[in-house]
Amino acid sequence: MNHSNKDTRSSAESGEGRPLIKENAGQPNTYPTQSGKGVSQGLAGVRKAARENKEMKFTALLHHLTVDLLRDSFYSLKRKAAPGVDGVTWQEYETGLEGRLVDLHSRVHRGAYRALPSRRVFIPKADGRQRPLGVAALEDKIVQQGVVTILNQIYEEDFLGFSYGFRPGRSQHDALDALSYALLKKKVNYILDADVRSFFDNLDKSWMIRFIEHRVADPRILRLIQKWLKAGVMEEGKWSEPETGTPQGAVITPLTQKVIMTV
Repeated sequence: MNHSNKDTRSSAESGEGRPLIKENAGQPNTYPTQSGKGVSQGLAGVRKAARENKEMKFTALLHHLTVDLLRDSFYSLKRKAAPGVDGVTWQEYETGLEGRLVDLHSRVHRGAYRALPSRRVFIPKADGRQRPLGVAALEDKIVQQGVVTILNQIYEEDFLGFSYGFRPGRSQHDALDALSYALLKKKVNYILDADVRSFFDNLDKSWMIRFIEHRVADPRILRLIQKWLKAGVMEEGKWSEPETGTPQGAVITPLTQKVIMTV
């Protein structure tokens, strides 16, 4: 387990010549989510506990997945995103939204929620190859975004200060800014540019769950993640469940990737 702490992260950030990001500089009552909104007092308590005890395993998290959080998650999604296998668009789901969210919340909490397979699409890469993407159904995106918001309160206290990818309040521009400062102000002998080939396609699902279990011991949250991992993909009307890997494009995928790299 990575035992990085607030001091380590703050040192890394100040070493990059950047101001401390808000969530690490103090202990405000709310913290920014991926959509930029603040989280509830309850989630702020999760964050505080994660900061103060790096070995803590959180056994009760799902109750933080409220109708309000599901609503925030819905409005954080891209309005014009392509629909998943359910064919439901963002605009269609917004009609009668409150009733839909109450029903979704009920299904999640009583265990009746079922994850749908991702719709497999391909986008061209610069080298001529194609990158497979999984387009999740809209309700799966909503629940995934809610779970990501909850888990971020834990893992944002574990990630290192010079980590920028897929983090709330950070972007590739922030990373480039920090890199530019380091190159201009510090003695740099070399730069390592590395990429893991087909990383998402080769992730071991069972090991992914084991990594998450270092911090998360709520069986209902773990079951949700397992449902998404086992939902499979639909391609040209045919369903399949790859033995390894997780679909690129899922809301939950970037967080699980970073968890694996942190532990």
